[in-house]
Amino acid sequence: MSRILVVDDEPAIGWSLRERLGDEGHTVEVAASVEAAVDSCGRFSPDALLLDVRLPGRDGLSALPDLKALAPGARIVVMTAFGDLDTAVRAMNAGAFDYLVKPFDLESVSQVLARALADRPDAGPVSSPAEPPCDVRLVGGSPPMQAVFKQIALVAPTDLPVLVTGATGTGKELAARAIHAHGPRRDRPFVATSLAALAPSVIESELFGHVRGAFTGAAADRTGLFDLGDGGTVFLDEIGEAPLDVQVKLLRVLQGREVVPVGSVQSRPVDVRVIAATNRDLKAAIVAGSFRDDLFHRLNVFPVAMPPLAARLDDIPQLVEWFLARRGGPRPATTPAFLAALRARPWPGNVRELEHAVAYACVVARGGLLGPEHLPPVEAGGPPGTAGSGANDAVAAAVKAWVAEQWPADPTAAGDLHDRLVGHVEAVLVEEALARVAGNRTAAARTLGVDRATLRAKLER
Repeated sequence: MSRILVVDDEPAIGWSLRERLGDEGHTVEVAASVEAAVDSCGRFSPDALLLDVRLPGRDGLSALPDLKALAPGARIVVMTAFGDLDTAVRAMNAGAFDYLVKPFDLESVSQVLARALADRPDAGPVSSPAEPPCDVRLVGGSPPMQAVFKQIALVAPTDLPVLVTGATGTGKELAARAIHAHGPRRDRPFVATSLAALAPSVIESELFGHVRGAFTGAAADRTGLFDLGDGGTVFLDEIGEAPLDVQVKLLRVLQGREVVPVGSVQSRPVDVRVIAATNRDLKAAIVAGSFRDDLFHRLNVFPVAMPPLAARLDDIPQLVEWFLARRGGPRPATTPAFLAALRARPWPGNVRELEHAVAYACVVARGGLLGPEHLPPVEAGGPPGTAGSGANDAVAAAVKAWVAEQWPADPTAAGDLHDRLVGHVEAVLVEEALARVAGNRTAAARTLGVDRATLRAKLER
């Protein structure tokens, strides 16, 4: 089998990975610091490294290029419990093969390593990670946001079209700006427009420009957004609102990298990256005949799905701190009851609604501690009065998001959605129950309402 170097200063993690990977036939060595890892690379010649970010002394990300130079044929998988977009981008730009967020299950590690070892690269130059502008900020550390960070880190260095999907207020434009900021076009324009905000009669001229007297060589009366964004990125929000005739021209831009202004028959070359976003179900729009199938496939080369706030409630404290910091001046403090009240709401408007609620609370609190009483009234149709309904709404939203992501292209074929979803939910429930009772299986079984033998069987599965 292969030689695996685990670089982690937590003895329990090092031991678990050594046992699991050793059982799979790998030769495993554990290093608790970058210095120890450098020494191991010199004599152990690993085929793959599992590298923690936070280590005593030098951190894992800063050491990643040096470790790649010492083991040029090895795949490096970064591990962290403190992931954010910058960490994901730095890891991918520095040459990491993949990015795991703690806590992870050992099966996930095995799967990632199997993929890494199956396609080991030749040694190559390591690019320098780029620092993003400070105003481009996607906030969060929850698993759904970690998945978004990883997708952005993967696609940003490329020139592929990206389709960002998600409900209103989930941060689709922020994701688009982050992709631009971390890509090779970062020093060129980022031009954004919402097609839903434009009258159908002017969308074409806004995007592609408008000329008068084209046959006499007259200059353009209106410069289109694609001309303004030449060399950079054009972000088309609410792409599902584009009329069919405009969709035909957008397809031409993506296929031939050229635009034809309104009133002209001559095309002009443009060099832009296109990122589109929508809160609509474009596949349903294709069936209804309001969206072109060929344009969808041109835009959906690399999809990025933004999760609803209800699926990432653990990010609320971090988001609140970010909103308060952006207000400037003295920062009001939050109370546990305030944060608990925020978690209990359904947030149909997602992060945007949360930001407005925090701003409202700051005004009402007049500089004092923020409490539940300072929040705006829940809109009609908000959370029911039953206890725990906010959490139930969050679970429902998370299930809907998972189903939307996993729904097969051919829903008539046999599938296993039910078994997979139940397996995921059951695994999280059991792990969370054990964590809350410090690993006491008897107490966990009692709280879960199952006998100890059933719990043991679930753990084995």
